[in-house]
Amino acid sequence: MRKITFTKYSALLIILSVMLFVQNARGENEFPVRPEPPMLVNDFAGLLSADQKASLENKLVGFYQRTSTQIAIVTIKTLSGYDKADFAIKLSEQWGIGQKGKNNGILILVKPKMANERGEVFVAVGYGLEAVVPDAVARQALLGAELIPAFKQNDYFTGLDRSTDVLISLTAGEFTADQYVKSVHKRKSGPGGFLVIMIVLAIIFMFQRRRNAYGISSGQGFLGTLLLMDLLGGGRSNGSWNDFSGGGSSGGDSFGGFGGGSFGGGGAGGSW
Repeated sequence: MRKITFTKYSALLIILSVMLFVQNARGENEFPVRPEPPMLVNDFAGLLSADQKASLENKLVGFYQRTSTQIAIVTIKTLSGYDKADFAIKLSEQWGIGQKGKNNGILILVKPKMANERGEVFVAVGYGLEAVVPDAVARQALLGAELIPAFKQNDYFTGLDRSTDVLISLTAGEFTADQYVKSVHKRKSGPGGFLVIMIVLAIIFMFQRRRNAYGISSGQGFLGTLLLMDLLGGGRSNGSWNDFSGGGSSGGDSFGGFGGGSFGGGGAGGSW
């Protein structure tokens, strides 16, 4: 009988094959399986109430139905040793968030702060949306103004609600990235802007009382107040002063499924 021998090259080939198999099995087990039925809001970490999930889902499904842009939210308990950017992009590719050809998908990946681990968040942006949601804007404004401040207070819904409003408005062309950054800078300018608004409103109120004393209608005074507040950047939205109004109407139908979008590494992440 012929004796079978293995060369060192054969042994190396077997080892590499086993390692590749183990690596593929590891990846399949550590990434969440694409949900069935498909959902845009997938709270695997249990950070949201049923009402909060429904509110976000309805808003994102409604936006998808109007524009075909898919903004997905995924919360997880662990990154399984991956860097948050790698995990978010790999998951986005596996699920196929966005439309094939348009690549108009966005993923907000959240791993909450647990025990001795820091909280992590990454906003992955598909190829087709990198121009309207630049990395610098996502990092400096979206993360710093909408997501991480709320997450530090364990208010995950507010952070996700506000950030998706911003992403909806950016991708729909309601305002540009530069306009959004300016609104954030104005909001962060401190209480000075708010103080000016209050002083102006007090003056208007004083004059309005005098007008009322002489029987003059107050309707024009009220309209002037609203316009003045808008010019001074005094719009009030979810507890923050800003210049934009995001959000979409609720979708009446369920989400149809992901469309095979691609990601090239665009986006930004942060920790708290």
